[in-house]
Amino acid sequence: MAKSWVNSAERIGADLHLDLSEPSGPGGRRAALTGALREAVRSGRLAPGTRLPPYRSLAADLGVARNTVADAYAELVAEGWLTARQGSGTRVAERADPLRPAERVPRKAPPRARGPRHDLRQGTPDASAFPRAAWLASCRRALQQAPNEAFGPGDPAGRVELREALTEYLARARGVRTEPGQIVICSGFAHALRLLFGQDKGGGGGVLRGPLAVEAYGLGFHRELLAAGGVRTVPLPLDEHGARVDRLARERAVLLTPAHQFPTGGPLHPERRAAVIDWARGRGGVVLEDDYDGEFRYDRKPVGAVQGLDPERVIHIGSVSKSLSPAVRLGWMVLPERYVGDVLAAKGEREAWASVLDQLSLADFIASGAYDRHVRRMRQRYRSRRDRLVAALAAHAPHIEVTGVAAGLHAVLRLPPGTERSTVKAATWQGIALDGLAEFRHPAAREPDMPVRDGIVVGYATPSEHAYGAALEALCGVLPPGEEREPDGG
Repeated sequence: MAKSWVNSAERIGADLHLDLSEPSGPGGRRAALTGALREAVRSGRLAPGTRLPPYRSLAADLGVARNTVADAYAELVAEGWLTARQGSGTRVAERADPLRPAERVPRKAPPRARGPRHDLRQGTPDASAFPRAAWLASCRRALQQAPNEAFGPGDPAGRVELREALTEYLARARGVRTEPGQIVICSGFAHALRLLFGQDKGGGGGVLRGPLAVEAYGLGFHRELLAAGGVRTVPLPLDEHGARVDRLARERAVLLTPAHQFPTGGPLHPERRAAVIDWARGRGGVVLEDDYDGEFRYDRKPVGAVQGLDPERVIHIGSVSKSLSPAVRLGWMVLPERYVGDVLAAKGEREAWASVLDQLSLADFIASGAYDRHVRRMRQRYRSRRDRLVAALAAHAPHIEVTGVAAGLHAVLRLPPGTERSTVKAATWQGIALDGLAEFRHPAAREPDMPVRDGIVVGYATPSEHAYGAALEALCGVLPPGEEREPDGG
């Protein structure tokens, strides 16, 4: 819609941001106003179709004679910059190219970010599936029902409405045992790590201290964040039963993804779940449980949280970044009682990260059952996507082993030795974004405890429904071929 200046005479001239410094040549204020208006149109600040203020209004605002404005408008109409019609006022001319080539001011268009044609990176859900209508309904109810004090400084522990909703949901869906007073809201897993370990160079200053044992394969960003805080991480070998927790020694804490090891897949074996709790009790240590996609199980019964085995030895950390959207910057820490005060002290007196309105909306979203319905719907969608990936590989690349597909939003494709780098490079050339398995390997992981395996990590949640088929076809086209078999002799 073209901008109108009707009923806005009080500050019209100032709103146009016109520079009326008088030129040294003839013409005085009229020439200054004409030049300023011409430059405003030339630069695009006054778009085609914009209605200019009446003579009297602009003259009063700029402190010039009415005839000065009238003469400036008339000159610009004659030049073609403006148009004037009875009853319609004076407007910027509607022209496809308002500048003559000699007058054109060179303007470099900002570069447009070009993403991959097919995004198969792990870590994000299908953005097109965000439950807009249900979320909007929760936002409205939350806003209508929010007490007045909710609009004051936020409680660093988080809104009690959300902590109560999470207490019920986590007990029911993940087997977590807690009370609202032991939940602290944060903006996600990375924020939780910053609060727990601090950021000073000596590795102190946080609630916990290193060294921290981690799985030999994991998210590099988390390792970098810990390293920036001076925390030394020690890799634990992995096998088909998960992390080798029997290798824990003098570490003070261990970070695990027990429900679905990231990124290789598979749950932590029950005996090892019990063993890591025994280690924490005997060592006086703590287990950090990253429950990043525990809601998405496909081929087996849900694996409950390790926290349920000993709530005083496990810090359970979750978020809605996979189940709902990473744009909703909300996560939670379920803490042993002895850590709550220190975490709140590390967070500060006021909530500085998580929007109170988003917290209230999520609380309603969970309590109303909309969150459960959304998770069930997305579980069906992602399972279908997983099945289509497995079927496509069976048809076009049967020599490629697929692992980690019983849960989650990604799969690992095992590749022939020595082919990972070339496969990732070929995918990049074809506009496919994905990650090689080596990207997730801890730099201190060494043979023979953790053999190097070639593979790629394929996220099947990110593409929209209409784009997924083309993404699978492109993926199959860059996979290394299988070994050719010689025909049997007759």
